[in-house]
Amino acid sequence: MKSRLLRKEFRKVRIRRVVNGVPSRPRLSVFRSLKHIYAQIIDDVQGQTLAQASSREKEAGAVSGVKAATTVGELLAQRAVQKGVSQVVFDRGGRPYHGQVKALAESARQAGLKF
Repeated sequence: MKSRLLRKEFRKVRIRRVVNGVPSRPRLSVFRSLKHIYAQIIDDVQGQTLAQASSREKEAGAVSGVKAATTVGELLAQRAVQKGVSQVVFDRGGRPYHGQVKALAESARQAGLKF
């Protein structure tokens, strides 16, 4: 029984670092659920969301997976540039940097964000 519990706890371990943004470089936070992916740019000092995008929006289309993450990254970068944000700190939310998280980050970079 003990080894079974240890295996469950081991699976829950994620690599996580505290990432905080500053006013000149707000935080780009990514959350991924089983069906959708969400991203927002947050000013941690004031506690405000500056721009956000998700795969649930009509603009993102009816795609899922890496294609959805790519469109969400493009939408978020466009909205951020309109608000005057060009540099961000990337917070992947403890997820590994591959798949949907990587696709979102690369599409946001191509659309004009620097991080």
